[in-house]
Amino acid sequence: MLLEGKTGLIVGVANKRSIAWSVAESLHREGARLAFNYQGERLEESVRSLAQTQTGSIVHPCDVTKDDEIDALFARVKQEFGRLDALVHCVAYARKEDLEGEFLNTSRDGFKLALDISAYSLVALAQRAVPLMEGGGSILALTYLGSEKVIPGYNVMGIAKAALESGIRYLAQNLGPKNIRVNGISAGPISTLASRGVPGFTKMLQIVRERAPMPRNTEPAEVGDAALFLCSSLARGITGEVLYVDNGYHIMGM
Repeated sequence: MLLEGKTGLIVGVANKRSIAWSVAESLHREGARLAFNYQGERLEESVRSLAQTQTGSIVHPCDVTKDDEIDALFARVKQEFGRLDALVHCVAYARKEDLEGEFLNTSRDGFKLALDISAYSLVALAQRAVPLMEGGGSILALTYLGSEKVIPGYNVMGIAKAALESGIRYLAQNLGPKNIRVNGISAGPISTLASRGVPGFTKMLQIVRERAPMPRNTEPAEVGDAALFLCSSLARGITGEVLYVDNGYHIMGM
């Protein structure tokens, strides 16, 4: 029970296949009481039905591009929990047309949208989380290897993830004196609602199975347990880091 008596907010659960939900399962298993958001009526039923399987959880709407909705989400968390020990950011989005073809053809509006949702939202959420983390806490974001290597079809999302990872480091420096740690997990490709929108995703899975030092694809539960570690006191000396959970694929040159 590494997180017994602790609270967490997980932003970005869409369905049971979401990496965010695997994180929730790991944190809840070790005692954490969790809050969730959903964006729009289309996802509400799915998120609420999942949250009902975890005793004491709360669900509140929040579009991370809207400051008033972020404020309302954290007001609800404060009302229900009193404080927050962990914030997990599992949000990323780019327009389909900006993931197809060449990165060269990315639209200005598409670029701004991808960076806003996928990178700035971490900053916006952290701003509201910090006042609820008096005495310390953990902030965690999900990223991907496309932030530092060219992954065909990942395009503007690679730029957004690079910004996210830089943001992790700057937030870690800002929040270290408050005993708030900020880290990232770079997971191998996992079949989710979001990842299936990346052109050539099936081929990505195949390449990882063939070339990773441990020749298999990453399991969602492996990411969940890594998140548990980073959100727990076991990782109390770790901040500003990106932990790779990809069976070693990132170390390979060829």
